[in-house]
Amino acid sequence: MKSAENQIPESLSSSEDLVIRNEENSVVTLTLNRPKQFNALSEAMLKILQRELDSISNNENLRLVILQGAGNVFSAGHDLKEMIANRKEEYYQNLFLQCSKMMMTLNRMPQPIIAKVHGIATAAGCQLVAACDLAVAAEGTRFATSGINVGLFCSTPAVPVSRNISRKRAMELLLTGEFIDAETALNWGLLNRVVPVRKIDEETQKLAEAILSKSSLAVFTGKKMFYKQLEHKMEDAYTFAGKIMACNMMAEDVSEGVDAFINKRQAVWKGC
Repeated sequence: MKSAENQIPESLSSSEDLVIRNEENSVVTLTLNRPKQFNALSEAMLKILQRELDSISNNENLRLVILQGAGNVFSAGHDLKEMIANRKEEYYQNLFLQCSKMMMTLNRMPQPIIAKVHGIATAAGCQLVAACDLAVAAEGTRFATSGINVGLFCSTPAVPVSRNISRKRAMELLLTGEFIDAETALNWGLLNRVVPVRKIDEETQKLAEAILSKSSLAVFTGKKMFYKQLEHKMEDAYTFAGKIMACNMMAEDVSEGVDAFINKRQAVWKGC
């Protein structure tokens, strides 16, 4: 039996696929699919995303996720019409907790997540970009935490955004609600790459392939270590990281990788 928190209310379901999942080899592409609503993160979409991420997280044969939006934009954030139609504090608390859980899953799952961004990414859509491990954007893409423009401070988007960019730049985004362009987002640290629109698929694939060429054990171990050490003070982080690295050193893939390096050959990874 499915847990109640992951069940999609029938009243919120739609005949359309709110999230389209495609698998190719060991890569999963998840597409937010509400293009007419600018891929707004409805309650139903959040539940489906959570379900898909949980499924991927539990499958070690799947090694990487690409997250993108259908149509002309990545995501305009929460569905404001849905939120206004359910004007109760308890509803909002549950909605934001549900969204926060999904965002944290992006960090806690072993597979790296690449956001492939175009058009706009605003409010919770910008939060989604910030929560992903990596982000590639097309030239012309714009970003904003625009809740302040309707009297709502983007409190939950502030969490990952403030962990991507400096305090003053985060506060500028959060307090003004103004858009920044892709080049600015790159310079501020929200993005890894900005590429021509026609090359976004190619460049995202190149980044994915660079990661896929490495040991999945090292990648999965490294991602978990990276986010966990951020929770500690520096001395404790070094202690934790040292233990993880010592354990990682004992893996067969390290012996294989070192031998391949010394003998100038391609490593054959065992992986997880």
